[in-house]
Amino acid sequence: MELHHQRPIRPDVSTKVPTRPLLDNARARAEGLRSQMVAAQEELDWHSYFLYGVTAEDLSLPPDGTPPIANGERSFAIALARTGLEDGGDREWFSRHGSTPITEIPSRWPDEYRALVEKRLALIESDRFVNLLERPEYKRRWNWESWEKLEAEALRSWLLDRLEAPELWGRPQLRSVAQLADLLRADADFRQVAELYRCSPEVDLTALVGELVADQAVPYLAAWRYTATGLRTRAVWEATWDLQRREDAGEDVGTIPVPPKYGSGDFASKAIWSLRGKLDVPKERFVSYPGAGRETDPTLLVGWAGWDHLHQASALAAWYQERRNLDGWGADKLTPVLAGLAELVPWLLQWYDEPDPSIGMGMGTFFADFVATECRDLGLTPEASRLWAVPAPSRGRKRKTV
Repeated sequence: MELHHQRPIRPDVSTKVPTRPLLDNARARAEGLRSQMVAAQEELDWHSYFLYGVTAEDLSLPPDGTPPIANGERSFAIALARTGLEDGGDREWFSRHGSTPITEIPSRWPDEYRALVEKRLALIESDRFVNLLERPEYKRRWNWESWEKLEAEALRSWLLDRLEAPELWGRPQLRSVAQLADLLRADADFRQVAELYRCSPEVDLTALVGELVADQAVPYLAAWRYTATGLRTRAVWEATWDLQRREDAGEDVGTIPVPPKYGSGDFASKAIWSLRGKLDVPKERFVSYPGAGRETDPTLLVGWAGWDHLHQASALAAWYQERRNLDGWGADKLTPVLAGLAELVPWLLQWYDEPDPSIGMGMGTFFADFVATECRDLGLTPEASRLWAVPAPSRGRKRKTV
């Protein structure tokens, strides 16, 4: 019985579109493997008792000779259930491990195994050393997560992978959650899996996509990502990067100090902290653009986190120009979008500034000039745009009472 060669005991939807029969078959297979593992561990326990001289007789069978058993069907669990019924003790162990207490040896087991378990139960009752070892605190817990939770996680992961499909993001273009949902309505596989995930044939795709994206998105702008302390830490990191760039260019900048690590309180939300961590390493799937959506579409505006800096800048610049030229946005709404572009400029100058014959300059220089020109038109400096802060929530005046 080579259980160590078996695949993980969880739904595998990495290569196939999930269906209810596929998930049910995976559950049956997983439960079968788990039962074999429990049985194998039980035989190892009892064989070890014999090897260490705790029992005079080897009360174990070869793993291939034992039937699959459930977590609550082990000898100690049967003894525990019997004791609990006799003295009125609680059944906390069974409820905590999702097991049903039984006091009789299952009739489906082979006669040889039933007789062996009878001997084990008798020894647990009569031998104080065996009784000491055959207790919950000394037995493997086998406390798995519920299949329902594992299934939901697998379906959610599949849906998120589908939301990163190349056909949605191959061209750098920002999309709202509502636009993504509209595109996915034509995807029969996505709708099918969404129904499984929601456990309902009626799924609000816009709400579902919004929920999935929100948990895996980090805002594009530092002012949205960090708290006040986080912004100070970010400033130290930016100074470090600037020194590194100068050193790479051949300048002697001396010893570059190690910047501080971030803490959970440095990020605007726990979700961002979980995606970035103490070194602020991007692990998100999407980039969110809070406050940058159109008034006619209240859903979150997002982009793909798999884009490089140049693609991010291209998508954001296109959005900026559309909102300025088509929707007539003013400085108050354009400034944070421009600040987002300004954040990307140092990386564009570092990695994408080889001369492009089609425009006569590098893309880094092109975007640096674009930001400077737009800031000037809005009456700002590039540095001032980068200092943009999230507006404080407005507080309504209390009405006077007479």
